Amino acid sequence: MPGEIGVGMLGYAFMGKAHANGYRTLAYMTWPPPLVPRLVSIAGRNEDAVAEAANRYGFERAVTDWREIVSDPEVGLFDNSGPNNLHAEPTMAAAEAGKHVFCEKPLGRSADESYEMWQRIERSGVKHMTAFNYRFVPAVRLARQMLEAGELGEVLHFRGRYLQEWGTTDADVWRFNRDEAGSGALGDLGSHVVDLARYLVGEIASVSASTQTFAPGREVDDAFEAVVEFDGSALGTIEATRFAAGRKNALSWEINGTKGSLAFDLERLNELQHSDGTRGFRTILVSESDHPFWEWWWPHGHIIGWEHTFVHEIHHLLKAIAGDATVPPHGATFEDGYRAAEVCDAVLRSAGSGAREAVSYRS
Repeated sequence: MPGEIGVGMLGYAFMGKAHANGYRTLAYMTWPPPLVPRLVSIAGRNEDAVAEAANRYGFERAVTDWREIVSDPEVGLFDNSGPNNLHAEPTMAAAEAGKHVFCEKPLGRSADESYEMWQRIERSGVKHMTAFNYRFVPAVRLARQMLEAGELGEVLHFRGRYLQEWGTTDADVWRFNRDEAGSGALGDLGSHVVDLARYLVGEIASVSASTQTFAPGREVDDAFEAVVEFDGSALGTIEATRFAAGRKNALSWEINGTKGSLAFDLERLNELQHSDGTRGFRTILVSESDHPFWEWWWPHGHIIGWEHTFVHEIHHLLKAIAGDATVPPHGATFEDGYRAAEVCDAVLRSAGSGAREAVSYRS
């Protein structure tokens, strides 16, 4: 029988539900898991709501102060699914209390905050991972394998976009508040595209960008557009908006190389488009038994969904904690979270200055 790890989670809404489902599902679908998650404690500010979430998700208890999770000896992994302004302090405190940490993106509200988190948590010696779950889409992982095998030759172009429509709401949500969110569509959606660009192509060296806020009085960006240069010769474009009417959760990217191209659309999550040279695109249904992550799922052709990416990424972290693997290169460490934040900060600087901005990474 595999060992057990106690999980304490901050946050119980959208991401809390996604993470809790991941823990519950992997415990039986990836059998035997590296460690069996025991859902010990969940924290939230609303006492009634967090108690209801604990009962629904299967946590043993609910608390209204995250410090109770940090001090809980039964918790070995601290999962931070809370708002962006609650990423830094609780996560650093948990790591310095000896708990492994898993934090939603963006890691911090700025590169400075993200850097401090990475440095302090690295010194603590615990395992750490930023929740860039799209690294764990089977089609994305297959694309990485094809790129590493040289099937596209030298990469020339990357085009990535993340489009949603809900930014038109008049609701007073924390994602529109600069103190709580840090940035708008940039940190919420753009950080995912930046991370995929880094994961698939390489480090981003400079950006030239514009941002726009469409809603009067709103403190954060509603959309951004950026031209990026990678280390080497590749060029790219990255964009994100929460004002794309009709787009629900439209993440897509395309990579062009000297030997061919790859393209992906999250709304067709199980498919990867591949052009071998100039022959035109064919569809790869990423559901074969030898495709990434498929050993845990169904016979070929029986597709999986968005929620399964969380099963894959949590399994990856638990395997690293158990000592059977490392978080990098496929898991996004807190260094990866910090580096994505440096790119996002450079986007904001470029939008403000009107000039191309270099991206400098601290070691």
